[in-house]
Amino acid sequence: MPPPRSGHPESRTDHHAHPGAAADAAILAAAPELIALSHSIHAEPELAFEETRSVAKTIAPLAERGFAIETGIADLPTAFRATYGSGELTVGICAEYDALPEIGHACGHNIIAASAVGAGLGLAEVADVLGITVVVFGTPAEESGGGKVLMLERGVFDDVAMAMMVHPGPIDIVDARSLALADLSVVFHGHEAHASAAPELGRNAGDAVTVTQVALGLLRQHLRPGQQLHGIVSDGGVAPNIVPGRAELLYYLRAVDSASLDDLMRRASACFEAGALATGCTHEIRTVAPTYTELTPDSGLLFAYREQIVDLGRVPIAPELEAQRPLGSTDMGNVTNVIPGIHPVIGIDAGGAVTHQPGFAAASVNASADRAVTDGAIALARTAIAVARDQVHRDRLLQRLVQRQEDIR
Repeated sequence: MPPPRSGHPESRTDHHAHPGAAADAAILAAAPELIALSHSIHAEPELAFEETRSVAKTIAPLAERGFAIETGIADLPTAFRATYGSGELTVGICAEYDALPEIGHACGHNIIAASAVGAGLGLAEVADVLGITVVVFGTPAEESGGGKVLMLERGVFDDVAMAMMVHPGPIDIVDARSLALADLSVVFHGHEAHASAAPELGRNAGDAVTVTQVALGLLRQHLRPGQQLHGIVSDGGVAPNIVPGRAELLYYLRAVDSASLDDLMRRASACFEAGALATGCTHEIRTVAPTYTELTPDSGLLFAYREQIVDLGRVPIAPELEAQRPLGSTDMGNVTNVIPGIHPVIGIDAGGAVTHQPGFAAASVNASADRAVTDGAIALARTAIAVARDQVHRDRLLQRLVQRQEDIR
């Protein structure tokens, strides 16, 4: 069944003449439901690949409005695809809903999910008029696990001509930047021994961790601009009187692009090796989650989004300042490296808190966060409408899609 009309007295002709207004009206009519969705996801935070309640909540308003729902796609139980329409231009909107350990939705993924649903409902209202297919993707495990990377590799996005989402932050940023990311586990293996009676028989894996972290700390002064490394000791031993036979570091390596990340990986690996060598241990490096690439947003979509977000009364930071504020890392970077896409930041009043702080989690359900849900949905829908109605952009996106599908074959 088609999505219900917004209640505004707009005829089919009005939808043809003013699809943006029709989409806006549909989103605003659903605003109470969208805000309730944001608050409900926030109230029950779920970690990577365990977002079962959040998925059910996110799917519900889409299913009620006639979207065809596929769950468990890409062999991921908490990934889904919700489709409406049959136009040649497929518009993908990405919803995230995983939370952080201990501090819940301190990255505002509840806002992301609700705004994605809102954009989907708005675009469904005018899908036939625009000749588009609207797809809302449920993408799990952004914080750790790389859900979008797995979905991309498994063909979920193969028919998508453009992909979009908005992410909350302390300020509005249109051309948001992110860093490439390697998520690593480094395990050192030594030999246990009594730390007092026979320490000479031991090979201390905990010491290997110490040497490694000293080496990494000294490396920091020689890193290239944009390179970062940070981590924790996840296993340092079991008791003070037992020489640790096993120790583990969990580390993130980040860089401005994939080439710089490869360089950092080479240099950090030498530090890991040094820790093992100095202590007579062995070590192994394991990739915990797929590597994230940097965001490479599409300039045409950025231009359209900037116009819409400004029209909504928001004041994003100046373009010349955007590159100075990288956002950490996101698996949406991998999507934008393959598909024309955008990942702008929509501002909320967080009282000075930034993402991944408890204060930001609290702010993710305040009045400004609720406004970000509707503004984000409207801005995304209007962006898709502007591009779909512009024949030059539409042809460009369709040509890119055809070329990508030929490359896949």
